[in-house]
Amino acid sequence: MSVQQRKDRERADRERLIVATARELAEQQGWDAVTTRRLAERIEYSQPVLYSHFRGKREIIGAVALQGAAEMAVAVRTAASRANSPRERVAALARAYLDFATSNPAVYDAMFQLDGGLAFAHEDTPEPLKDAFAALLETLGEVAGDGVHPGLFTETFWAALHGLATLTRAGRLPPEHTEWRVELLVDRLAIT
Repeated sequence: MSVQQRKDRERADRERLIVATARELAEQQGWDAVTTRRLAERIEYSQPVLYSHFRGKREIIGAVALQGAAEMAVAVRTAASRANSPRERVAALARAYLDFATSNPAVYDAMFQLDGGLAFAHEDTPEPLKDAFAALLETLGEVAGDGVHPGLFTETFWAALHGLATLTRAGRLPPEHTEWRVELLVDRLAIT
């Protein structure tokens, strides 16, 4: 291994450590607790080392969001692949999405609530975000219906899932009715 390859590997390892530590701290104490000073203390590097990887908290949030998008895409695809019918796939996708939001609240916030400096629905949208949407589209596109644009249908269904996730987390919707809401969403919106 060349010196440059070793340095590149060490840099990538440091970057993964920064992102993992930020994510852990955010999940434990919220994003307000994530500061470059606290991250530097936790990973035992100086703040200038952090700034050599990320220009600030916004870019760290963006890195966590990209990681989360990749994880969510895997969760959604895995859940949908285990189902046998279009209806079961849509219901499994919805449950996986809501479970991801519930299990990873700080990551979910990084993906959809906080400014991570990421472009959505543009040509320069990062690949993990495109892939997360594609994971939804793969299942939802097959139930969009005749004359309905699959992408627009997927956006609408995603908006409904996001609303359910956000309102449940905020205590506006009781979590004990989540399964009923999933069934209603699948029956009324996705499966006609």
